[in-house]
Amino acid sequence: MQYWTKVDTLPMSKPAIFFDRDGVLNVDVGYLYKIEDFQWIDGAIEAIKYFNDKDYYVFVITNQSGVARGYYKEEDINKLHNWMNQELAKHDAHIDEFFYCPHHSKGIISEYSFECECRKPKTGMIQQALEKYDINLSESFLIGDKDSDIECAENKGIRYFLLKDNMVEILNAISNATELFVSMH
Repeated sequence: MQYWTKVDTLPMSKPAIFFDRDGVLNVDVGYLYKIEDFQWIDGAIEAIKYFNDKDYYVFVITNQSGVARGYYKEEDINKLHNWMNQELAKHDAHIDEFFYCPHHSKGIISEYSFECECRKPKTGMIQQALEKYDINLSESFLIGDKDSDIECAENKGIRYFLLKDNMVEILNAISNATELFVSMH
């Protein structure tokens, strides 16, 4: 006779780190879609691994208007993102999901040429993540390198860091901020 019942625990919400891609994780070469043109920013792999180890969701949210402009296709973006995760796996790191906006109101590919809700500084990509994952938004961060990234974070009410030089400086600042946040609770 069994005197206990196994209870499936509900997943706890976790904080998330939202990385912009170009200029934050990789050198911004302008409309990047070719693997051979990709170069990691110093400290980017370590930052991703840091947040993996801290049990954060790790997401990329990136405007990719090159699709609407006809420079490349969505398949090219997906190929590059899959390659990024393959490279990260060599360091025991990963990105949980890539969210991208292929739209631009001045694009030449009609199916992508309109004003959307996902293009930063709008918050559609963060909203997509919230609908799919159990995210503790109050402990989440966005790291970006442009005003539109910061405006997106402000529009969604989350903390942000503006990348100026390299990811190592941001990682140190976040590490200190996270320790301070944890010690206050």
